[in-house]
Order: sequence, then C-alpha cells, then structure tokens
Amino acid sequence: MQLVNVHEAKTQLSKLLEQIQSGEEVVIAKAGTPVARLVPYTPPKRTIAPPGAMKGTIWIADDFDEPLDTLFDCLDEAGSN
Repeated sequence: MQLVNVHEAKTQLSKLLEQIQSGEEVVIAKAGTPVARLVPYTPPKRTIAPPGAMKGTIWIADDFDEPLDTLFDCLDEAGSN
C-alpha cells in the first residue's frame, strides 16, 4: 500500500492508475491523514437478468385480473351483526 498526498496524486494520477491496475492499493492523504483509498475496479457479481429470463419458471393465473367485488363481503356481514 502506497501513501501519497493530494498534490502528488493530482500530478501523478496516470502513474498511480498503472500501479492500481497491477493490483496495488494507493491511499490518498490530506495533511498526512488518509482520506481515500484507490483500489482496482471489480465489476459487480450480480447482473440484471434480461427480459424473458424466467420464462417457464413463473406463471400468472388466467383469472389474475378478475374483479374482486365479493372479496370483502365477509367483512361487511361480520360488521352488520
């Protein structure tokens, strides 16, 4: 791990990026106090599945959009007693 100050990081950015690409860590410090850590980029492990990727895995019932008019009738009957 290499510690560099802000001014050095600004002037030597290309060199620091080469070091990072080779797997080295660089810590940027302001007035001697570490404030940031530069590490090689690693892409996220999970990706968003493309549309249709779950075809055959899930299904929607044929009556999923039927009216629900009578769904709460049992609550009305209990409240009117």
